[in-house]
Amino acid sequence: MSGNPAGLTLEIVNFEDPRAARLRGLLTDELLARYATEEEPHLSEAAREALSVPPEDFIANVLVLTAVGVPMGHGALRRLNGEWEVKRVITDPAARGLGAATVLMAELERIAASAGARRVILQTGGKQPEAEALYRKLGYRQIPTYPPYEHAIPTSICFAKELQPMEDRLV
Repeated sequence: MSGNPAGLTLEIVNFEDPRAARLRGLLTDELLARYATEEEPHLSEAAREALSVPPEDFIANVLVLTAVGVPMGHGALRRLNGEWEVKRVITDPAARGLGAATVLMAELERIAASAGARRVILQTGGKQPEAEALYRKLGYRQIPTYPPYEHAIPTSICFAKELQPMEDRLV
């Protein structure tokens, strides 16, 4: 879809795309490894429900590909309570540090802004310091935990970023 100086490309795909599904599986595995405890080896029912998004609710699913087409990152957008929410952001652990997450987040923001969004929001957890650092570096500011996470996952850390209107980006 578009390129960049690092040779990474972006592709908007269907939710069912097997490359996207593989990356989302890596995300699930990583989150379980970080958050599972002996007392709570699985997510609570409330947390599973809060994190569950029907595939038809996603507006965009974006892959970041290497110059030779290897998928290395995934992220998605959905509408939630009138907001644009960033979901399922993952960079393959084998490809971290190459700029994929920055390129991916810029594309998700571009898609949302082109559809008229004034800001995007997202939810992450306290055991994901790399994600927190990335979002802060990209200009996201912490906001109060929003529904459905405030009760289901009270340890959530939520962020928002104001978007520049598309007409201002063309100047």
